[in-house]
This record gives sequence, C-alpha cells and structure tokens, in this order.
Amino acid sequence: MTIADVSLAVIKAAQQGDRAAVEDVLLSVQDRIYNLAHRVLVNPDDASEATQEILIRILTKLSTFRAESAFSTWAYRIAIRHIVSAKKLRDRDPGLTFEMFAADLETGLVADPPEAPDQALLLNELRVSCTMAMLLCLSMDLRLAYVLGDVLELDQSEASGILELEPAAYRKRLSRARAEVVAFTSRHCGLVGENTKCSCPRRLPAALEAGRVLRGSYPNSAGSRLSYSQARAEIGAVVEDLKTFKLQQSVPYRDCPQDIRFELTRILSPSR
Repeated sequence: MTIADVSLAVIKAAQQGDRAAVEDVLLSVQDRIYNLAHRVLVNPDDASEATQEILIRILTKLSTFRAESAFSTWAYRIAIRHIVSAKKLRDRDPGLTFEMFAADLETGLVADPPEAPDQALLLNELRVSCTMAMLLCLSMDLRLAYVLGDVLELDQSEASGILELEPAAYRKRLSRARAEVVAFTSRHCGLVGENTKCSCPRRLPAALEAGRVLRGSYPNSAGSRLSYSQARAEIGAVVEDLKTFKLQQSVPYRDCPQDIRFELTRILSPSR
C-alpha cells in the first residue's frame, strides 16, 4: 500500500480506533515520509529519527483529518512542519554553502588515482552521497521546494499546498532552487559538466581519507538500480538542461527502516 492507495474508508476506520486500519495508514505513508526526510536532512540517523516522530504525529493528529485535501498532502504537511520546526534538527544542519562545498570537492583531487578492489561500489557510494549532500547548500525553503518538485516529482498544486504557498510563489521558489543546483552541478560535478575539476574517480582518494565514504560500507547507494558507470551513461545521454535532474533522480528510493516499523508496532500494541 502506498500513500496514494489508502482509502477514506480505511482512514475513517483508523480514526475510530481500528488498529489494523491504523497500521495500514502508517504503512501507506512511511516510505514516502522517510524519503522526504532523508533527502531534506541527508543524514540517515536524522532521517530515521524524524520519520518516527512524524509518523507518531500523523497517528496522534489522525482524528483532525477532514478530507479537505488529499491525505498525502495532509501527511506531507505534517512532515514539513516537523522538519522545519524541530530545534534539534535545525541545530544539526551543517550550514553548508555552495562555495564551501565546491572548495571541499576540489581539495585533494588526484590526477591519476589508483583503483581500489571495490572501486565500482565506492564510486557509486560517492556519487550518491555527493548528490544528496549538495542539496544541504540550499536554504531550507528552497531545499523543500526542490525535493518536493524535482526529487519526489509532486505536481505544483500538491507541492504548493504542502508548503502552504500560493502556486505562483511555489513556482518561483522551485525555479530559484533549480537554478542554484543546476549552476553548481554544471560548474563542479564531473557527471554533469564537461570541464569541471572534480570527478568521482579523482575525488575518491580524498573522500576515503576524510571518511566521506568507507570501504565495505555503502549505506546511500545500497539497492541502487544504477551503477556508477550506468548513471554516468544515463546522465550523459540527456540534453544539457536535464542532466542535473537526471543526477538527482539517480539517487535510490529507500524503504523505511524496519526498526521504525517495529517501534511503531510497539507503540500501537495495547499495554499489558
């Protein structure tokens, strides 16, 4: 069941305390909420923590849903409000700028890097991790518009409703976010721009030394439908204006971690 599949009848049953219906409602939203949190916050631990808290908020506020909007819009709005307002999440934001990120990318580049035994896996992990991290350089309002519009690909009416903006204001915000991301990737990402200093193979030794990626650990790229070479080929095959979009879309979609599901089940279980 996905966020679009949950029916009004199931929601009403959940509002009346039907535990199976409550579980169906949470199951319908958990993956989408986790992917929203992961792409906005990037850090997987922060995303997991935020997702659990958001799902509990959805559960506790379920009685207030009046079907005045799509359930997906309502659920995403709760998620966005939590991400924006939670002080502990704001305090953990690294405060990156595109200038800082570019300087980091261009530090320690190796002209003729040696190949590691797990080179293909490491390059793919670096590709995905870097693609995600660059969105931290956007201000939160632009980041949210970009994730909703170009990562989750929600239509503008739903995205503007989630952000509680007029459609024209949302379009302006999304356009500005796109322009900033496209400008950065065109100048600094070797998968998008032809004359950039940085490329994943040249960047990998410094990334390993700095702990940006770890040998034998591929948390961001696990389950990716694309390898590094496949992603490079797909991005290279599209016209210039679509390269950055293709880069962001090549980040794998994640299932909500099972420990969140187990914790919610524990919360829902009747006390003994």
